[in-house]
Amino acid sequence: MIKTGRLLLRAAVPEDLEPLHAVFSDPRAMRYWDRPPHQDMDQTQRFLDHFIASDLNNREEYILEVDGVCVGKAGMWRRFEIGYILHPDLWGRGLVTEALSTIIPRVFERFPEADKVTAELDPRNLGSIKVLEKQGFERVGFAEKNFLYGETEWCDTAYYSLTRP
Repeated sequence: MIKTGRLLLRAAVPEDLEPLHAVFSDPRAMRYWDRPPHQDMDQTQRFLDHFIASDLNNREEYILEVDGVCVGKAGMWRRFEIGYILHPDLWGRGLVTEALSTIIPRVFERFPEADKVTAELDPRNLGSIKVLEKQGFERVGFAEKNFLYGETEWCDTAYYSLTRP
């Protein structure tokens, strides 16, 4: 558990199901995610079960809590890729930037073999690009129409990287 100025970064617990579902069922939050919004609580339950059971030796990932409520997640979800999602009602407040400012140094400290961390995103996600650039990430690649979103829309992918300081 880690406290920042406005956040509590903590492990996921079963009680996060409903607030996580509020994030994962919101079309705004899921627009640039790897799949469309969750249609039912079972989808979110599977995500949460996996999040809780994931090997902590290979990730540095946290639930983001504000004022006692789960509002998203952020961290290194696989070696050495950063990912995050936040309830859209809280966008633009710098919360993900605040979380990553704590998480990324921990990744480099815990994993001395990591010479960089990476992130992938839809290049239309301008807010997420700003978050990464504030952390010092640079765009290192681009692939056109390489990702099928919801079996209906081919999307581009931008690749970002942050070299170990």
